[in-house]
Amino acid sequence: MSKNISIDVHHLTRVEGHGNIVVDVKNGTVEKCEWQVPEAPRFFEAMIRGRHYTEVARITSRICGICAVGHTLASLKATENALGIQITKQTELLRRILKHGENADSHILHVYFLVAPDLVGAPSVFPLAESHPDVVKRALRMKKITCDWASLIGGRSTHPTKPVPGGFASIPTKKELEELKNKLLNTFVPDAVETFKLLQTLAPNIPAFERPTEYIGLVDEVEYGLYDGQIGSLMPDGTKTIYEVSEYRSVTNEWVSPLSTAKFTKHNLESYMAGALARINLNYNQLHPEAKKIAEGLGFKTPVFNPYFNSVAQFIEAVHSAYMTVGFIDELLAIGLKDEEPVKPTKYSKGAGATEVPRGILFHEYEYDDEGFCLGGNCIIPTNQNHANIQQDFNKLVPEMLAADKSEAEMTLGLEMLVRAYDPCISCSTHYLDIKFKK
Repeated sequence: MSKNISIDVHHLTRVEGHGNIVVDVKNGTVEKCEWQVPEAPRFFEAMIRGRHYTEVARITSRICGICAVGHTLASLKATENALGIQITKQTELLRRILKHGENADSHILHVYFLVAPDLVGAPSVFPLAESHPDVVKRALRMKKITCDWASLIGGRSTHPTKPVPGGFASIPTKKELEELKNKLLNTFVPDAVETFKLLQTLAPNIPAFERPTEYIGLVDEVEYGLYDGQIGSLMPDGTKTIYEVSEYRSVTNEWVSPLSTAKFTKHNLESYMAGALARINLNYNQLHPEAKKIAEGLGFKTPVFNPYFNSVAQFIEAVHSAYMTVGFIDELLAIGLKDEEPVKPTKYSKGAGATEVPRGILFHEYEYDDEGFCLGGNCIIPTNQNHANIQQDFNKLVPEMLAADKSEAEMTLGLEMLVRAYDPCISCSTHYLDIKFKK
């Protein structure tokens, strides 16, 4: 086959940040196949040096405007581990609700506004507002509820203000929690059922592609790994290994690629995947029964090795989060809400924290002096962890598309859809400070 292909997607659309797709095929031979990250580096780890422990989470939440809740919680957990702070049950439940709210908020945005246009052949969501107004209105209605959900607990859904080291600055009232519960059961869940029906019709448009890889995510005895837990690794053969969060560097193993201003990561294989698909592959049995029904109805049987199904996994998680939040609200109301002073430090040392954000497992680590001022920190972002896996997917997908005699336009769309399926937060992942590109 003497096919020539030249793909140069400069700054892929419908993702956060800037990423490029470059593929050159000459006479049927792949000469270049690259996922490039050209984003400028960021200096949050430097910003927190010399700052008091009460300020650190407020600063690092600014790493991302989409995963700000997750950054806040991972930061608080790292600080609390370093300072010997044991939070109360009420604080834990409120944080779990907050985490579920952020996840559902981001997932609804991604599935409806960023992925759905690809599945219906639209360039963006805007033409769908005219051709499918009821669908777009449903998406906006669900998005509004998820935003209110996170805002109620966090003070606001972007860069939350209420979570603080050792607890919360203020908490919602019983009436506010009951109202959220009613919104979830009476509006969000019925809209999710309609979304499920829509996805069933669109599922045949999801590309058929598989590449078994390693999956990394939280595993938690309390619930489906999202807010808390240990690090779980799932290999393609089903081997599952558990690590303590303090061992995160031995799992992530950051390295520098000449394609990227963000470090790549690897563990047992050349790359691994983080995100909703990784979480469901690791924690499927802990999904809420209603979320499992959705998964089964969409033909989702773990382990799933098709990265395009990460978007399907996100919707399943959004349903799971709604039902889990209802349960946590009931638990909170049963034990009785009460004003609590944030728990104070008992020591000053070094500690790591992990939580899941929509794009995958997130790590923060800090060290404090004996007056509570930060000596240094480290943050490893989920998209950072997915870059190498995207590249490995490209390496397998491009030859397969050539063998299937796909056109240049079809190949371009397939590669764009693959990156969008990962829901990358590219700006947040740029972590490396000095790199030279070889032309």
